[in-house]
Amino acid sequence: MSENEQHSHGKGVQRELAAISRNLRAMIPETYAGFGALHSAAMSEGALPTKTKELIALAIAVVEQCDGCIASHSRGAAKAGATREEVAEAIGVTFLMAGGPATVYGPRAYSAFCEFAEPSV
Repeated sequence: MSENEQHSHGKGVQRELAAISRNLRAMIPETYAGFGALHSAAMSEGALPTKTKELIALAIAVVEQCDGCIASHSRGAAKAGATREEVAEAIGVTFLMAGGPATVYGPRAYSAFCEFAEPSV
């Protein structure tokens, strides 16, 4: 097992959450559908591009110390075309706004993003 597999902050977190979310989703499907609609509306292209919205959401996920949110928005940022440099700078802003805890969750977020991003050239 590689170090990335052992300490996955992206794909591993998503796999774990998917497995434990199925039963709750089956019990409250309308609530999940409503949240899905809110997510789609909030992240769609508008005055801000989706990439910018994903970077904002990723930064908030770091500040909130939410591993599931970090995984989700790392994937979203990668899918929207964010670069490693853009993600690193967005995480850097969390250090300013959240202090020490962001220095713990920021590296987790960067690691998660790198799991989903295209390989470095």
